[in-house]
Amino acid sequence: MARSTSSVITLNINGEKFTLPVDNRTTLLDALRERLDLTGTKKGCDQGQCGACTVLLDGRRSVACLQLAVAAEGREITTIEGVADGDRLHPVQEAFLDLDGFQCGYCTPGQICSAIGMIEEHAAGWPSAATGDVRPEAGPPPLTAEEIRERMSGNLCRCGAYVSIVEAVARAAAATAGSAAAHGGSATQGEEAVA
Repeated sequence: MARSTSSVITLNINGEKFTLPVDNRTTLLDALRERLDLTGTKKGCDQGQCGACTVLLDGRRSVACLQLAVAAEGREITTIEGVADGDRLHPVQEAFLDLDGFQCGYCTPGQICSAIGMIEEHAAGWPSAATGDVRPEAGPPPLTAEEIRERMSGNLCRCGAYVSIVEAVARAAAATAGSAAAHGGSATQGEEAVA
């Protein structure tokens, strides 16, 4: 008996459920862009190397071009269209606008989604290759420019807006930490740590 090469899946994207038939080989990127018209997620290299298609899966960064749509079923998917709170921009979006963290803007949606996930990873104490003391009891390292560059290294900007991107991520991390501290959460080091 021949196996079916397609499935009907339900994807939870930006708080909404979308049911659609897909070929089992359809990537999440193609499902978002071609099937659901969520074109904020960009197709860059289509090989997982540029980060333009970065989305959040259950709050963690993922390149959508390497993720099968069928494997994303049952997970919470956040695209650039879903990071703002209505008309109120996410702190990362605000920082990118305020500090010109983009030029042509093509990589910006992936940069923003990656930065949101990266700030959460840092706050949770995840080390990077630039982290000097990786012991869990050391806690999150200072969020220096070197830490940000290493943690964002999977996102390429062909325009070269890296200086502004690093500054924007640092500002957003500081704003996020301030918001968490105001609501009883733990604070991380932010913009003042960037040298």
